[in-house]
Amino acid sequence: MTNFVTLGIESSCDETGIGLYHDEKGLIGHQLFSQVEIHAEYGGVVPELASRDHIQRVLPLIKAVLADANLTLADINGIAYTAGPGLAGALLVGSAAAKSLAFSLNIPALGVHHMEGHLLAPLLENEQPSFPFTALLVSGGHTLLVDVQAIGKYEILGESLDDAVGEAFDKTAKILGLGYPGGPALADLAKQGTLGAFKFPRPMIDRPGLDFSFSGLKTFARNTFAKYPTQKADIAKAFEVAATSTLMIKCRRALEQTQRRTLVVAGGVSANVSLRQELDAMGEKLGVKVFYPRQEFCTDNGAMIALAGHLRLSSGQCDANHEITIQPRWCLEDLEAV
Repeated sequence: MTNFVTLGIESSCDETGIGLYHDEKGLIGHQLFSQVEIHAEYGGVVPELASRDHIQRVLPLIKAVLADANLTLADINGIAYTAGPGLAGALLVGSAAAKSLAFSLNIPALGVHHMEGHLLAPLLENEQPSFPFTALLVSGGHTLLVDVQAIGKYEILGESLDDAVGEAFDKTAKILGLGYPGGPALADLAKQGTLGAFKFPRPMIDRPGLDFSFSGLKTFARNTFAKYPTQKADIAKAFEVAATSTLMIKCRRALEQTQRRTLVVAGGVSANVSLRQELDAMGEKLGVKVFYPRQEFCTDNGAMIALAGHLRLSSGQCDANHEITIQPRWCLEDLEAV
């Protein structure tokens, strides 16, 4: 199918993202509006405020992306939207916009899995991973190790039993009195810390398996800060080193288990410089090629939803009807293969 253009809508949490993907030209446009300033005074995402802001942003962003690409709605052949996982109210905004536009234009719509969008984001780059591969998906809501045989053929190898790693970064940043969003703030502060000033535990590395646990690491940071309140930078450094080393150790185990020679790392935490250094060093030692999305596509964005949706829509998959549906909880293993 040539000249197939997919509009992607991302609204799972606190960022409204729009993307346009062309089957021959690739990504031809994208824009993002972040709600960071809206939620900063509350120290975290307020779901009702997030939903209301998505309502205000989604249509103007669609118009802006189409204008930048010199296209109109009539040029769109299919619409992909994030159906889950995510905040129910926020997801409903994207679903309603997508289904309404698709109905009015008489074109197909498709609900996309948010984490599949992240998983496939490195395919937006010039140098792309080849299937099969192992993937580490790390964000504010998820920490997953996945064996990827093909698009839609996923086996979850390990996941967090409590806090996602991004959530642990944010909560530790809050403990240290840093700003929102906490993860980047903690990483910036860690640059000023002294390596080895504190040694934090690497959770669950002394037992078999590929699951994660980060709530204890967050508690360790809280207890250390209570004893040494003037050493914020050193605590931030110790936390970051422990978290990224834990992720690296589990990635190495997963690669040894699957015998894959390619690792994809995606999601908001994949932007962390310390994590990339750990994984790149591991990859070089093991002879494994490591792929990441570019920085702007690590966090939530419409480009990855446009891509993931395009790959499915252009293969003939679409929603059965124009009902507004979402899946706030949705397992990657439940997806259809392409």
